[in-house]
Amino acid sequence: MISYVTIGALDTAASVAFYDAVLGAVGYARTFFDAGWAGYSPGGEGAQMIYLCPPFDGQPARPGNGIMIGFAADSREAVDAAHAAALASGGTDEGAPGPRPPESTTTYAAYMRDPTGNKLAVVWMQG
Repeated sequence: MISYVTIGALDTAASVAFYDAVLGAVGYARTFFDAGWAGYSPGGEGAQMIYLCPPFDGQPARPGNGIMIGFAADSREAVDAAHAAALASGGTDEGAPGPRPPESTTTYAAYMRDPTGNKLAVVWMQG
């Protein structure tokens, strides 16, 4: 099990607005925002945390090639809502909501990039 994920942010305020909207659509809430760091959790004891922050080394944040974080959604509607929230909050489209692969009846996903360029997926999987 993953304990936490840290996502580098070029503009923390823009990233917080983006993640408030996108992660809010799949049941996460911001738990704090202090000194350039923000934390998100789906709640509950032992829940994984997502942290946004400038990189520790003081260099500008930049997206990693090949790195993508996938967030689970409870429904297709939540995937749709997260994708719409991403685009309305400064993100860019990397794949509109739909079955993955196209003929799938059990997996539905959307792909987006945050304001820094980090790639995310929001995925609903049946059953």
